[in-house]
Amino acid sequence: MTANRQLCIGLSLNATWMKGEGWRHPDSGVEKMGSIDYYIDWAKIAEKSKLDFLFRADYLYVSPQMLGDSANFGSPDPTMMFAAIARETERIGLVTTVSTTFNPPYVVARQLQTLHWLSNGRAGWNIVTSIEGAENFGNSPMPSPQERYTKAMEFTDVVRKLWESFPNEAIIIDRESGIFSDKDKVAAVHHSGDYFSVKGPLTLSSHKSGTLPLFQAGASEVGRNFASSIADAIFAAMPDIESGVELRNDLRRRAAEHGRDPNTIKVLPGLYFFLADTREEAQELHNVAHAHLSIERRHASLRSVLGLDLSEFPSNQRVTADMLPDPNQPVRSRTHAELLRRYITKHQPTVEEVLARPEVVGSAHWVSVGTVEDVLNDIIERFEARAIDGFIALPGGSEKSMEIFFEKLVPQLVQKGLFRSEYMGETLREHLGIRSFSD
Repeated sequence: MTANRQLCIGLSLNATWMKGEGWRHPDSGVEKMGSIDYYIDWAKIAEKSKLDFLFRADYLYVSPQMLGDSANFGSPDPTMMFAAIARETERIGLVTTVSTTFNPPYVVARQLQTLHWLSNGRAGWNIVTSIEGAENFGNSPMPSPQERYTKAMEFTDVVRKLWESFPNEAIIIDRESGIFSDKDKVAAVHHSGDYFSVKGPLTLSSHKSGTLPLFQAGASEVGRNFASSIADAIFAAMPDIESGVELRNDLRRRAAEHGRDPNTIKVLPGLYFFLADTREEAQELHNVAHAHLSIERRHASLRSVLGLDLSEFPSNQRVTADMLPDPNQPVRSRTHAELLRRYITKHQPTVEEVLARPEVVGSAHWVSVGTVEDVLNDIIERFEARAIDGFIALPGGSEKSMEIFFEKLVPQLVQKGLFRSEYMGETLREHLGIRSFSD
């Protein structure tokens, strides 16, 4: 079933391995998180393992979860981080996150094109609409999801037009004739829409490798429609294999309806793994990573995610569909809310089971706990079920978990023919085997 298919693998540089209580261990190395050298070292290790790309999420507000007992040095601009990493790496892709809700498209187009140049064609753009932070940009309250995605569609269109406005082919460099650039190939975009008015052209020509690949993470109804219409890769929220199969099939169907080849998009969930030499050790890593999540915190998270208050119910009480609140009420993440609603409607879990769900204790990521063989089999099962095209590695528990991933798990994937042993290209587009907008 996996013949001629290989996994697409990225690594998150958001230090997920420091979540929970693990950072308190004397050998955690938590102090190093405040230095770019720390991330450069892991970037080099990921490149040595031939991973497709590095990824970094971004936060435009300070949430309570970022302060207090959480190991967090804040949220530096990921594009600037990747500019530094680009200088120290050669082949691995660099996928930065930029919001379309609070930024001007001209600035974003220029920053991303600059990263593409600095990395020699290895940049990618993770398009987000943000779910919080409006008060930091004089734009409070947050726009509705529908408005954010409508704006994101126009924003992305403007950015792509700007990338095309100054093509690489315009650079001639003809010493004999004295012509450095062909001015007839550089043109203003004259965009005038509902949200933006941009003349152009961009001040920087496109890179010879072509346009940056586009990544997107929307899994709500409006998010799926947007992602399937423009994204080359989709960071999917899929806590279980069932939701993964449904989401991937739905995204591929929507892509076809948009006139796209479904085989050109990749569905990549976050894989939050806890690896150890024994299952008992791995489970302990998982327990420690979640030990700070008291019952009170879990109930508060559930109220934020779903608008559902179960604090007065016993832990063994079944949660049924008739207990769910109005689906149209404001929630922190509509994607997580819809995933949890589906799970409750189908399985009628207990309160205890609901409070342990990834949507409540994390970010709705796929969680795998165990030995290399356990996590390997988990990956293969989802890959063969056509629930995934790859994943974003989110190491959990400790640096040791990540070391095992690189030293033992990735080589096993290579041995089974599910991942490359060498890079076949030099750009992110070549790694992913996808076409950009301008092709």
